[in-house]
Amino acid sequence: MAISRPGKYVWIDGELVPWDQATVHVTKLGWSTMGAVFEGISAYWNPEQEQLYGLQFAEHYARFLNSMKLMRMETRFSVGDLVQASIDLLRAEEVREDVRVRPLAYHSEGTWFGTLLDSPTSIVISVAPFTSGLGTGQRLRACVSSWDRISDNQLSPRIKCISNYQNSRMALIEATLRGYDQPIILNSQGKVTEGPASCLFIVRNGVAITPSITSGILESITRQSILQICREVLGIPTQEREIDRTELYIADEVFFCGTGAEIRSVVSVDDYVIGSGEIGPITSAIESYYHDIVRGRENRYAHWRVAIYSRVEQTA
Repeated sequence: MAISRPGKYVWIDGELVPWDQATVHVTKLGWSTMGAVFEGISAYWNPEQEQLYGLQFAEHYARFLNSMKLMRMETRFSVGDLVQASIDLLRAEEVREDVRVRPLAYHSEGTWFGTLLDSPTSIVISVAPFTSGLGTGQRLRACVSSWDRISDNQLSPRIKCISNYQNSRMALIEATLRGYDQPIILNSQGKVTEGPASCLFIVRNGVAITPSITSGILESITRQSILQICREVLGIPTQEREIDRTELYIADEVFFCGTGAEIRSVVSVDDYVIGSGEIGPITSAIESYYHDIVRGRENRYAHWRVAIYSRVEQTA
């Protein structure tokens, strides 16, 4: 059945807690969210197989624990523990639709001026439905933002924390007010980094090109998956390097990627038409193959999936 709102449960520090009992006192929110880290993880429903597939749970929770480490958070839970917690929660909710799994870790007792580093860390996992854009023919108009991307010595984009995402939020608000769908953010050297909560690829002369990890981007799991798919399956040459702003304008194709963004084609940047102004053949091929993976129709990367209602698929 479809998940209702509110849901049945929230996983909190090792326990499935009834939804209406999963509360935090309002006075704890102000300081605790300064150190909060999070993930967004997808699970896709396949109605023909009557199966829900969790996508790259272990990879996401490994990044989650890295974010916690960089924020000086301690936890007793391992990657395996958190993967199993997500499976347990999805089963308890009896999910039969596409959903996001939303882990959040935060300092539950500390204050800014007091015992922040001594504070215990709480982890909360909830789920919420979402509508996938895969296969819908989305075409986005983007602009280059006037806001610079945060850098590793400011608020490192390697950390998936709430504070970092205000950078993307400011860029997204600006783009929306200017009539665009999404912004593309440059770093302080004027090189392309990513969109808000999504990484970016351009295609030039048949090569799929994405900014390097050291350009000021999140270490995206979807980005890495696309690079692997291109190299191992689709035979598409790839490059990880700096990208100039003007390369966006003369690219044959541009697309965003990410767990939330999935694969979304960009058909214009700053009102420069990209390629033919339609979804390009390389973007289309990547999206189609990725869609088959997440729905459980393609078994080459079955080890990226967790079958929620049967056995855990074995690592290839």
